Amino acid sequence: MSDWPIGISTGCFYQSDILDILEVVRDGGFSMIEVCSFPKHLDYHDDAKVKVAARRIREVGLDPFSFHAPFADHIDITSLDDEIKKKSVKELIKAAEAAATLGVKHIVLHPGPEREGRPPAEEFYDHLERACESVNTVAKRCDELGLILLLENMLPHLLFGRTRDMLYIMGSAESDNVGTCLDTGHAHLAGDLASVVHKLSSHLRMVHVNDNRGDSDAHLPPGEGHVDWRQVLSQLEHWNFRGALILELSGRHGENYHQAMSEARGARDYLSHMTL
Repeated sequence: MSDWPIGISTGCFYQSDILDILEVVRDGGFSMIEVCSFPKHLDYHDDAKVKVAARRIREVGLDPFSFHAPFADHIDITSLDDEIKKKSVKELIKAAEAAATLGVKHIVLHPGPEREGRPPAEEFYDHLERACESVNTVAKRCDELGLILLLENMLPHLLFGRTRDMLYIMGSAESDNVGTCLDTGHAHLAGDLASVVHKLSSHLRMVHVNDNRGDSDAHLPPGEGHVDWRQVLSQLEHWNFRGALILELSGRHGENYHQAMSEARGARDYLSHMTL
């Protein structure tokens, strides 16, 4: 395998305060992190708390590679309701400002809401155009903050759950600070994993690494599900991927931090020792 850096999302500790787990992550053998935006973990609206977290991240010697923007049904930058769209864009800009305070390099964004289904064609393209407008607004603010905005491929049952939808939005980007993040679990559930690296290759900056058994977005460690990791890593190598791999594992171990970090180290070793 290429010498890609492997980090971990703090999302596996989403029920714990971020200040309680930074040393756990470092002592568990990781130096690169993606910061989770779950409110109980880190309230990005609390400027003082974000500054404390940023200082503590530096103190413990961690590299804050990325920040995952919030996602929910009510955060809808595609909405045909102007007020909902405006509020959603404002929410993501607030998250971007927190990300800049944290000192991350990238902010990961779901380009659509957590809403199931695909509307009729005419309405769908209205949503798509609104997403393009919103992404450009957020990207402009990210550029001012020195951030790279990464669009993540979504689950197949959600609005914009097809890779071509995200590529359409990418094609509308007015700034060169917009790229993509591949979520392997999402792509596996979409049946798109064999070709998605090729589709995203020129824009791909990072990979959310997680596995599943084809029935749910389980965020299992690599090797515990049905993802063909040799194929994934071979495709990344073939298309000259030069970004980072971020383990995005479930929070199934709760406050058993030792077990969570042991699982993460095992996942990293599994990837590192994979023979292409």
